[in-house]
Amino acid sequence: MSELVDLAVSEISERMDKAIEHCQRELASIRTSRPSPALLDRVELEYYGAMTSLNKVASFNVADARTLVVTPFDKNTIGLIEKAILNSDLGITPNNDGQVIRLVFPQLNEERRKELVKIIKQVGEDAKVALRNLRRTARHEVETLEKSGDISKDDLVRSEKELDQLVHEKVSVIDKHLASKEKELLEI
Repeated sequence: MSELVDLAVSEISERMDKAIEHCQRELASIRTSRPSPALLDRVELEYYGAMTSLNKVASFNVADARTLVVTPFDKNTIGLIEKAILNSDLGITPNNDGQVIRLVFPQLNEERRKELVKIIKQVGEDAKVALRNLRRTARHEVETLEKSGDISKDDLVRSEKELDQLVHEKVSVIDKHLASKEKELLEI
C-alpha cells in the first residue's frame, strides 16, 4: 500500500485508541460496590478561587473492600472536599473525622446492578459507534485519494480490508473492558 494510505490508517488507529481510552475512563467512573479512586476523577472543588480536580488536593487509598479513604494534602480543605463529594453524583455520604474522609460504599441491590449494566453497555455502544465513524472518515479519505489518482484501486480495496480488521480488533478490546466491568458489577 502507498504511504498515504498507511498514514491515514495509522492516524485513524491513534484516534481509535483515544476513543477506547475515553471508554475506559467512562467505565472506571461508574460506581460499583467496590471502591476505586477513579470514581473521584470527575469530582471538583473550588480551591483558591479556581475549580480544581480532587486528585490535585488529596490522595486516595482503598482501605478495605468497601471503604475509600481521602487524605487531603492541606487539612484546611477537608470541609471543601467533603462538600464537593456530597455535591457529586456518587450518592455517597462522606465521613469526616477531621483528618481524613472515609467513603463507605454500600452493597448494590440487584435492581441497581441491572441499571448499571445497561449504562455500561450504552457506554460501550457509544464507543463502538465512535470507532465506526472513524472508519467511515478514513474510508472517505482513502476514496478521495483513489479518485484523485494518488493511489490505485487495489490500494483502496486493501485499505478498506485493513480498516475493517482494525475496527474489529478495537471493538474486541472494548468488549473485553465491558465484560470485565459487567463481571465486577454483578459480583456480590
